[in-house]
Amino acid sequence: MATKIHRGTARLTARGSLTRARIIAGATDLVYDQGVAGTSLDDIMAATGTSKSQLYHYFADKDALILEVIRNQLAKIIAGQGTELRAARSWDGLQRWRDHVVESTRATGGVGGCPLGSLSSELADRSESARRVLAACFAEWEEYLLDGFRAMRADGELSQDADPQSLATTVMAALQGGLLLSQATHDVQPLELALDMALGHVRHYRPED
Repeated sequence: MATKIHRGTARLTARGSLTRARIIAGATDLVYDQGVAGTSLDDIMAATGTSKSQLYHYFADKDALILEVIRNQLAKIIAGQGTELRAARSWDGLQRWRDHVVESTRATGGVGGCPLGSLSSELADRSESARRVLAACFAEWEEYLLDGFRAMRADGELSQDADPQSLATTVMAALQGGLLLSQATHDVQPLELALDMALGHVRHYRPED
């Protein structure tokens, strides 16, 4: 499934597109480390080697840049999970995705949590435009799971009374809750338990052999 992220770069030159992408990448790293409130435009200009005129050429204001940071975090998540997410169209594929997420979190000790989840905690109740973009990004991420469950139902791996949308939302909710607790505890176990419980719920819809 191709990413739906819109970059708004159609009228930029190749050099302009690179500069804009550099600003977004630098801002993404800073916001991940320092949060939105703790990251100033001066910080971003210093980190990316850009001037104020360059920054405002590509972005109307900090809020506009933060919306691109949100989209860029989704792109990074999909890049990291994409192979496993696209293959989560069978029981084995779903388990491999689960294992990939758990092992990735184990490698970091839960530090950082979910980048989109962290942005949601900071922005969803303060900026309606950010909340809408965050909701769209979560929906796009969840759609990989939704497509997988639809395929599994069509292939007879899920019973016909299974609701792929509800199952996808259940797994996404477990993922987010597990990542949050793993971040707080620096322990991967909460994520393992949450995902295993969610996948156990999905297995209730597995037809009897």
